[in-house]
Amino acid sequence: MHSRPFVEVVKEQLESESLNLPVFHPIAIKLQGILAAKDFSIDQVVALIIKDQALTSQILRLANSAFFSGLAKVTTITDAVVRLGAREIASVAMLASQQSSYNSFTIPELKSHSQLLWKHAIGCAIGTRWLCEKSGYKQLAQEGFIAGLLHDIGCLLILRVLEGIMLADGGQKKVSRELTNEIMTAMHAESGYQLMQKWNLPEIYCTIVRDHHKEQSDTNDVLLALVRLVDHACRKLGLGSPPEPNLMLAATFEAQGMGIKEIMLAELEITIEDAMEMVTSAA
Repeated sequence: MHSRPFVEVVKEQLESESLNLPVFHPIAIKLQGILAAKDFSIDQVVALIIKDQALTSQILRLANSAFFSGLAKVTTITDAVVRLGAREIASVAMLASQQSSYNSFTIPELKSHSQLLWKHAIGCAIGTRWLCEKSGYKQLAQEGFIAGLLHDIGCLLILRVLEGIMLADGGQKKVSRELTNEIMTAMHAESGYQLMQKWNLPEIYCTIVRDHHKEQSDTNDVLLALVRLVDHACRKLGLGSPPEPNLMLAATFEAQGMGIKEIMLAELEITIEDAMEMVTSAA
């Protein structure tokens, strides 16, 4: 294994049927199915969530965090659903299930990297939902949250592959941050797309995972354009990568094509920065 280029080893592991894929919580998927129906009930949502004690605990903690806080602490899932709304709870459930995956690394260097990715995912999720609501696409807000949260899922997958390779080598093999970044940049979009297909998630999310770094010729795919714009904003703020303070969001293809002005983009940056408080309080 050591005589071959390291990228080939990673590709081989990504294609392996025995690969230990990141787990996508089945309840989070079922919640999306329930909410797709117009006649769902709060009782249906609550009954599904309380089947998983760990998820219930995470949802309550997040629902009481600084970002989602209300006038008083919520103590039951029913209270949380009534206060925040079923669709908001579905977003929180998605958030909770993904947080577990990002927190599950045992190798310190990879765990540190995963936490940077987690902050980027949070920023993109919150930012895309906010931008949907403020730019005339409120009906896409929940999809925007999930799309933002999952768009870089391929990076998480690659970190999982790297951890497997390092652990198989008795922890002796080291992978530099530079090489990790290089591999993720080159491979995360397609790898993430394949993972989303295996999870059988809606094509709207699969497409965004695959195409969010491709140059676009139009903004007809509104959700993709919004995710790309928020991704730029997170890069500017340094969420998951070194800050790019000179990045002019108003000059991006997405902002120009969708007519999103500087004042809204400035508010977007503030919203994303405020969302980081949630990461701290819910950790």
